Amino acid sequence: MLPSPTRSQPICLDHQATTPCASEVVEAMAPWWTEQWGNPSSRQHRLGLTASAAVAEARDRLARILAVESERVVFTSGATEANNLALLGHARGRARQRGGPGHLISVCTEHHAVLDPLQQLTEEGFRLTLLQPDPDGLVSPEELKAAIRDDTLLVSVMAANNEIGVLQPLAALSRLCREHGITLHSDAAQAFGNLPFEPDALGVDLVSLSAHKIYGPKGIGALVLRPELAIQPLMFGGGQEQGLRPGTLPVPLIVGFARAAELAISDRLERRQRLRLLRDRLWSGLQAAVPDLLCNGSMEHRLDHNLNITIPGVSGSRLHQELRRLVTCSSGSACSRGTPSHVLLALGRSRKEAEASLRLSLGRQTSSEDIDRAIAAISTVTQTLRSSSGIGNP
Repeated sequence: MLPSPTRSQPICLDHQATTPCASEVVEAMAPWWTEQWGNPSSRQHRLGLTASAAVAEARDRLARILAVESERVVFTSGATEANNLALLGHARGRARQRGGPGHLISVCTEHHAVLDPLQQLTEEGFRLTLLQPDPDGLVSPEELKAAIRDDTLLVSVMAANNEIGVLQPLAALSRLCREHGITLHSDAAQAFGNLPFEPDALGVDLVSLSAHKIYGPKGIGALVLRPELAIQPLMFGGGQEQGLRPGTLPVPLIVGFARAAELAISDRLERRQRLRLLRDRLWSGLQAAVPDLLCNGSMEHRLDHNLNITIPGVSGSRLHQELRRLVTCSSGSACSRGTPSHVLLALGRSRKEAEASLRLSLGRQTSSEDIDRAIAAISTVTQTLRSSSGIGNP
């Protein structure tokens, strides 16, 4: 369980940036910090063997949730490292096999944890095509098909967008990739635990996961891979994690990751239904108060706990400054460092509109009272800013 916010605290609607660690997860991790503190690679004694067994059990539990063999789960420090290992590691491995770099495809609305490694690969001779999504944020199989070349070796499309929450048609995209012998990678940090997600059923070859998006600890994630894929490690020394990710394994974090995933699966259906109702209540209430409000991304194909809006006619910096004490939210990715969202710009929003946008993401403890308070806060701030600039609601 998680503590509920008090009325004196800002309403927290930024659960896509991170989530609080669930008490059940903290409890599961507790013994592995101090009592069972062994190194899982030190198997000459009981402490090390006990730690090793805990890692193996956690790996098995995650693998069962993903419906894959346990050896396909490689622990990383998070989804960012998993993305780097998948993209850099596989592209370089394929280049070594084929005698030179090839062609890569992704989407311009991806997280920078995908875009930046791909940019690095272009400096190594790989050619990159970034697909432009439709105005609703979705990529069509037809657009992907048109971009495929004879030397295309890797496609990367995130399952659920971290800003606008849209759900890409992975199954349809994967069929195209299979037909052409192309590896498909997906950053599933926002999807896993919130949606049914089994890599093999979707036809995805490489999947990046993160614990802290599902009420688990920060600093742990995983790359789920097909064992036959060529992947070069990014680091060396120690040989842990099948030689792909050396370093002492953080046993408490791994145990916490598995527990968080189990909790996410256990309440997923109920949570999705409840948060969808609350999200729709938020959207309806804001529309009634601010009729010219714009929604960013498809409402049909969207995470149940996400709403991304643009408020025309207000200063983005003043909007966020006034809301800061009332609502915890953001204008885009937690990694954007305050710059206008490249995702919203790609959807056709102007720089001013992108700055005056809010990513509102609900969580386990979000209540109907929180939603009503958020509607009141956002609408009041909007009306105040418009009045001060001489612009009223239409």
